[in-house]
Amino acid sequence: MLRSHAVRFLLSSTVAFIISGSAAAQQNASTLAVVNGSAITAKDLEQKEVNHLLQAQYQYYQAERKALDDLIVQRLLDGEAQSQGISTDELLKREVDSKVKDPSEDQLQVYYEGLDSKEPYDQVRVKILEHIRDLRRAKLRSAYVETLRLKANIVIQLAPPTADVGPESAAVTEGRSDAPVQVVEFADYQCPYCQKVNPDLNKLIDEYAGKVSVVYRDFPLPMHPHAEKAAEAARCAGQQGKFWEYHNLLFHDKKLDSPDLKQEAAALHLDSDKFDKCLDSAEEAANVKKDQDEGTKLGLSGTPSFFINGHFISGAVDYATLHQMVEQQLTLLSSAKGASPVGSSQR
Repeated sequence: MLRSHAVRFLLSSTVAFIISGSAAAQQNASTLAVVNGSAITAKDLEQKEVNHLLQAQYQYYQAERKALDDLIVQRLLDGEAQSQGISTDELLKREVDSKVKDPSEDQLQVYYEGLDSKEPYDQVRVKILEHIRDLRRAKLRSAYVETLRLKANIVIQLAPPTADVGPESAAVTEGRSDAPVQVVEFADYQCPYCQKVNPDLNKLIDEYAGKVSVVYRDFPLPMHPHAEKAAEAARCAGQQGKFWEYHNLLFHDKKLDSPDLKQEAAALHLDSDKFDKCLDSAEEAANVKKDQDEGTKLGLSGTPSFFINGHFISGAVDYATLHQMVEQQLTLLSSAKGASPVGSSQR
């Protein structure tokens, strides 16, 4: 009897300990370490080490997104096959494999001539044929999957990592400042990828009028000798209310030598004396440096880098990626308000 009481006491004490320990763990879930009684939280780590963590988190996100896209494609193929009462392999054989056309002998010969190979044509012909078949099969498969995507309703909720980056007072905004989606771009006027994406950002503002604003932050890279002065020039134009016109002109014309910068200002009918004085005296250099320091603090290593409502994406992104990110943010905002999703299909 005594042993039974002891067992029950031990069990009840253990359960109580587990429950209290679980509650404490939930309460301190964000605590990563305790130093002499002082807790270090996940927020502390992210704020202090954001320059080290953001890039790593983004690389992990990219791997996650690739895996998610592969899973989405598999679900689409499996669903289509099931609706037709066949296996996925049978579906792909019918819709993809059966449509792969072999290249002609002349095409194989031309391909071989473009190779840096010392092997005779007869020895590599089969490998070339299989390689071209694989390329054509992959292209047909992508096209077929795209037709399935267009018929499907796909909502992607996986989002890139976030960082606390707000527009500084010196930053310039295009679009309504109270727009629900804010795109903060760190860019370099000499960067070819920034030049390429600039029309896409303007298109985004037009398509989502009132819903999207773009904040431009300067991040001239060390390997681009004209980028920093171009950034100063755009800000000098901004003193006369022509920042975005001048900004777009630089990205379009790609003329960044000092005389060209002044000529671009004249083309916009700016006050030349005021502009030249601003540029020659490096009046806006401190504001450019302020943006550079912010980008360095965030751990940015290249341009363009974007923060879409704080969500980080980087590199040579295309319009489809920007569009998808905006749609995702609008959907999340609408869902949070209890409204029907806005633009919920993420292709």
